[in-house]
Amino acid sequence: MEKINEKIVIDNGEKIDEHPTHESSNTSGSICGFESLHHLLRSSLSPDAFQEVSRLLLGMNCGKPVDRITLPATASNLSSEHNFDLQAYCFHAQKESLRVPRIVRVGLIQNSINHPTTAPFREQKSAIFQKVKPILEAAGASGVNILCLQEAWTMPFAFCTREKSWCEFAEPVDGESTQFLQELARKYNMVIVSPILERDVIHGETIWNTAVIIGNHGNIIGKHRKNHIPRVGDFNESTYYMEGNTGHPVFETVFGKIAVNICYGRHHPLNWMAFGLNGAEIVFNPSATVGELSEPMWPIEARNAAIANNYFVGSINRVGTEVFPNAFTSGDGKPQHKDFGHFYGSSHFSAPDASCTPSLSRYRDSLMVVEMDLNLCRQIKDKWGFRMTARYELYQEMLGRYIQPDFVPQIVSDPCLHKKAA
Repeated sequence: MEKINEKIVIDNGEKIDEHPTHESSNTSGSICGFESLHHLLRSSLSPDAFQEVSRLLLGMNCGKPVDRITLPATASNLSSEHNFDLQAYCFHAQKESLRVPRIVRVGLIQNSINHPTTAPFREQKSAIFQKVKPILEAAGASGVNILCLQEAWTMPFAFCTREKSWCEFAEPVDGESTQFLQELARKYNMVIVSPILERDVIHGETIWNTAVIIGNHGNIIGKHRKNHIPRVGDFNESTYYMEGNTGHPVFETVFGKIAVNICYGRHHPLNWMAFGLNGAEIVFNPSATVGELSEPMWPIEARNAAIANNYFVGSINRVGTEVFPNAFTSGDGKPQHKDFGHFYGSSHFSAPDASCTPSLSRYRDSLMVVEMDLNLCRQIKDKWGFRMTARYELYQEMLGRYIQPDFVPQIVSDPCLHKKAA
């Protein structure tokens, strides 16, 4: 990676700008000139203070900080040649007497679009494929077993413009992007989760926001359609697709049981819980969200889901500011505008023991590789007993009453509230 007038240092295998350019976060996507909160804290604190702050922010895995791991030179070379961030970590589990470790390597890719939104659609899509391919190759070279891309990775996140021409990016489950990834899945013996804009040709060409699960043999294992559709500011996506109809499927692969909670579904605790009840060990959350709207929530919700449901969570968010040719409004009183704001990346992994990795860059294309022992899921279930102590019968009764038109909340009022003053 070439840098002009900047010194690059290596810290534990990670490239860091020792003297970063302090650009405005509105234009560069940086945080006070740094690539991530992790970089900012490390630069600003003494080593002892940074270690203690990291313990509080990132938790401890089996009593120790989450380990970094070294990846093959092939992956590092691709990272340097194509200028994407590459980070790798490892979640351990306790050694067991009756079970062998269940080690799996999982990858997350975040990326910006490659061509302006004014370019012909075919050129935009082809350019994204070209940009993502070397990152996919680096994942394969790193021995990744399961890989997930970001929400609607094949296109700009144009859904909130409310312009129907963007529907041209929609494709069948076995369409162009799936065929592109099937070849790589076979080549690297890798399961790939591909979130796309789906065109359901069987049902009147209905549009869905869908994740296609591609098996390590290049086969299509299945699909999941986004359960919850936002109607928040610019993100009013029901112009294009409505709530999905696939339930909460968990896909059993040779490497483990995985599920996909697409974007806005992360705000719904019962959505997370349903994937856990169906047996998920890893849940991916491919997303597209901007700083002004959601960044304070981003490091909390998925991590809480991993803790509450005893599974690993991979959170992916795209990067960059995507500017569209025509201005649009959101109905929130703000003047018309041509972009949604900055997609702040910050993809990361959370573990069921409350530990998590540092986040990826807020503005660069990136690949995160995480090695994990899936035995940790059951170990944490045994430790905390959340499933055993849950009161599902009470929740069922409450929800059954709540959905009825004549529902009355269970409120016990203080009798003194209704007494007249003497």
